[in-house]
Amino acid sequence: MHPVLVKIGTIEIRYYGLMYVIGIVVGLILLRKEVERKRLPITRDDIYSYVFWVVIGGIFFARIYYVIFMWKNYYSHYPSEIFAIWHGGLAIHGGIIGGVLTTWLWTKVKKVKFLDLTDATAPMLALGQAFGRFGNFMNGDAHGLPTKLPWGIVFPKGTPAGDQFPGQPLHPVMLYELGLNLISFFILWKLRKKNHKSGFILAMYLLNYGIIRFFVSFFRADSLMVGHFRGAQIISAVFVVGALFFILRYRLWIKENLKKRKVK
Repeated sequence: MHPVLVKIGTIEIRYYGLMYVIGIVVGLILLRKEVERKRLPITRDDIYSYVFWVVIGGIFFARIYYVIFMWKNYYSHYPSEIFAIWHGGLAIHGGIIGGVLTTWLWTKVKKVKFLDLTDATAPMLALGQAFGRFGNFMNGDAHGLPTKLPWGIVFPKGTPAGDQFPGQPLHPVMLYELGLNLISFFILWKLRKKNHKSGFILAMYLLNYGIIRFFVSFFRADSLMVGHFRGAQIISAVFVVGALFFILRYRLWIKENLKKRKVK
């Protein structure tokens, strides 16, 4: 377990960065196919533009989210570190919010239906998160609390996990989330072929990830806190409630349409 895959002189290829690159490339390939299947009015160049801006927006908001939560304890004392993203500090919930906002702005400019594009993108987001968690595992960050369970992992010194809990087996929460995000991806990938109302796949993604992160956060050692509460669990609860509201409204919409067909 080591964060660096290859080092040639001063050039390093790190697992974390590599996983993001792989996630973006694989997601781009699958998104192109999904856009064609859904017959969205988007060219191939548009897809490249969209992915570029979503990645930028996601990273920007992921950083802002993290800095806000850590402002009092760290960044108010070291403001020069705010822009040093290479030192770590990206929060996935901020990235999701930023990605959705960037998508909304992009669809307004390109005059594309927002919910249709988010439905096409949501499965790839779940897959990209799975790749990213493997990068966290190799980095030894986004780590878990000590455990006596047989699958607990002792992280080496020099990693955030190993330095905080030297010699102690920890919950491999990155692998928990990796596996659960893969399950979420396959669920969304299967659901996408059914004739759902626009926004349903996005709602299912938010429901899935909200539940996943709420559960996994109980075992995280590096949670961002809001008073006595984990920030990730608060935002995850918002995701779940919002998604359930949409899904329940969707079920009512189906029932109303079925009644209208029977009347006809």
